[in-house]
Amino acid sequence: MEDTYNNRTSLAKGAKDMVKEAKRHATKKVNKVVDRASDEYSSHHNYSRFQDEEDEDEDFYRNPPRQDGERYHDNEEGSSDATEGHDDEDEIYEGEYQGIPSAGDRKHKEGQVALGQPVSDATRDRKVLEEERQADEEELAQQYELIIQECGHGRFQWQLFLVLGLALMSDGVEVFVVGFVLPSAETDMCVPNSSSGWLGSVVYLGMMVGAFFWGGMSDKVGRRQCLLICMSTNGFFAFLSSFVQGYGLFLLCRLVAGFGIGGAVPIVFSFFAEVLSREKRGEHLSWLCMFWMIGEIYASAMAWAIIPHYGWSFSMGSAYQFHSWRVFVVVCALPCVCAVVALTFMPESPRFYLEVGKHDEAWMILKQIHDTNMRARGQPEKVFTVNRIKIPKQLDELVEMESETGNPVSKFFFRIKAEVNGIYLNLMKCFNYPMRENMMRLAIVWFTLSFGYYGLSVWFPDVIKHLQADEYASKVQLHSNERIEDFTFNFTLENQIHKNGLFLNDRFINMKLKSVTFIDSTFRNCYFDDVTSVGSFFRNCTFIDAFFFNTDIDDSKLIDGTEVVNSTFTHNKTGCQMTFDDDYSAYWVYFINFLGTLAVLPGNIVSALLMDKIGRLSMLGGSMVLSGISCFFLWFGTSESMMIFMLCLYNGLSISAWNSLDVVTTESFPTVRRGTGFGFCNALCKLAAVLGNLIFGSLVGITKAIPILMASSVLVGGGLVGLRLPDTRANVLM
Repeated sequence: MEDTYNNRTSLAKGAKDMVKEAKRHATKKVNKVVDRASDEYSSHHNYSRFQDEEDEDEDFYRNPPRQDGERYHDNEEGSSDATEGHDDEDEIYEGEYQGIPSAGDRKHKEGQVALGQPVSDATRDRKVLEEERQADEEELAQQYELIIQECGHGRFQWQLFLVLGLALMSDGVEVFVVGFVLPSAETDMCVPNSSSGWLGSVVYLGMMVGAFFWGGMSDKVGRRQCLLICMSTNGFFAFLSSFVQGYGLFLLCRLVAGFGIGGAVPIVFSFFAEVLSREKRGEHLSWLCMFWMIGEIYASAMAWAIIPHYGWSFSMGSAYQFHSWRVFVVVCALPCVCAVVALTFMPESPRFYLEVGKHDEAWMILKQIHDTNMRARGQPEKVFTVNRIKIPKQLDELVEMESETGNPVSKFFFRIKAEVNGIYLNLMKCFNYPMRENMMRLAIVWFTLSFGYYGLSVWFPDVIKHLQADEYASKVQLHSNERIEDFTFNFTLENQIHKNGLFLNDRFINMKLKSVTFIDSTFRNCYFDDVTSVGSFFRNCTFIDAFFFNTDIDDSKLIDGTEVVNSTFTHNKTGCQMTFDDDYSAYWVYFINFLGTLAVLPGNIVSALLMDKIGRLSMLGGSMVLSGISCFFLWFGTSESMMIFMLCLYNGLSISAWNSLDVVTTESFPTVRRGTGFGFCNALCKLAAVLGNLIFGSLVGITKAIPILMASSVLVGGGLVGLRLPDTRANVLM
């Protein structure tokens, strides 16, 4: 009985000593961390604390404090009588007390483990693990900022800047190529008015879905890989769309091309921000935005130079036509192809690799960045001093598995479903506290800016075209009650109206009719050979004993009760006819768009230089409010020149808002959700673009009041909301 009591007393003393030693060890460790953190921030380049902490943790769990029946001495070495003479790293000898409980104490409560042993993640709460990962990410963010500062800003960042700039340029081209080819494509493919406008909406819808999908996928499989896939998809289907003849197939190709390019914006900004230090981020992300403007200028210049040149075309019979607008589509796909080729030579984002636990791959890329920049500076002997980088705790995810017996198609769709579900769950975390309010404000700013910008971008050119059409109609020539007999028409008739005319034994040979309307006229014994008509109609006319050879006059031109009596149609032209070689009005339309894009250049330069000086939020809110105020001056836009001036002013003011919004959005999300959050905001942008196109486009020629008030209110309101966003200038990329 007495022996049992002594054993229990000895066991209790040993346990107390072990707890005391663990407490002393923890206190000593905290003091060391504080001292090393102070040293590190004084030198700004000491990463040893991150490595030493992990080494001490491993040593503590590998060699827990040893005890025997005697008390530990509270000296610096912490040695006991039983372990005196042994080093801390000596193995525990058999017979020494190792802190293992006796058989009667082995029944632990649920969730408890032996003292001094590491706790398995499987036995720990998910919330606790997520909190630990959050702490790891905060520590990694601080360390990564110091590493990027050591790598410097130089040749590598500028190379990546040009490559990602080509990808962003492709997105700008894709947005504007639709508006430029829309009139020509719908005319060439004989699209009725009821189906016109679908091309613009379909492309934006594809970009909306692509932004959400590819942005989310970039957080799961990597920035570079996703960008390569989405850019390749866009390039292939954009090139293919230039050769298809049917309007339905053309819409499908542009839809898939839009789905591909939709991922460019969220991935490009996330990728580039992750290789920039904090003090360089605002300015250089703003310079990157300039490539989107370069894409606008490129598309406008190519449209101006190519589309009006209708001689740049060829045909294979009457079934296959390759007009100049198709050449324009091919040329606009070139930046995308160049971006894909250049991107194959660039590495993955090292920040992404660290988030997914790939330490060695991230270290090699960071060393590549350092060595590239140092060689460019003439300091190749400078050594990359980072040895160990903090890796966030990797959490296991439950993944639903597909049966191995399924066919490849079902497996593919099952994989897509699983990936979309994962993206959705990641997006829902963006709406959790404390990001919920900021996410809602960002969504409002993105939607309002896009709605006003894209809506007015459609409204401005259509209003200018409407003014041109009114001026053109005011110059129409009216001919009434004319009688023309035995005459040969072999020249172009343009902008004329013929009423109650009588044409007897006349010949219409190798001629063109442009915006010519015949009303209540009679054609008797007339011969039509190689006649081309655009915007020309025969209303309530009568054809008696007429002969048509190689003309495009068909039922679509013979309207409002036109009668054809004893007449013959032979070898009619198929397809819809494009405008003519001497039609220079197209030059003016594309030149106006070119001027509007050039007006963006000053605003882009100013925003890049002042982004870090006056702040992101001041630039965002101020630019949106000024853009909204400038819309009120549209009341005075009664002439074509005045509308062009207002277009240039609006574009120059609004570009600063776009640049600052891209920077704020990039800095607002942690690395694991940056692509998903940015992709969601960009998807809202494209949804607003579709609504803006539909609403503003339907009001052209009807009223000025509603578009002006609508654009002004949403821009000013969105700017005021943008001022309530948190300032991200001092943020490190978590």
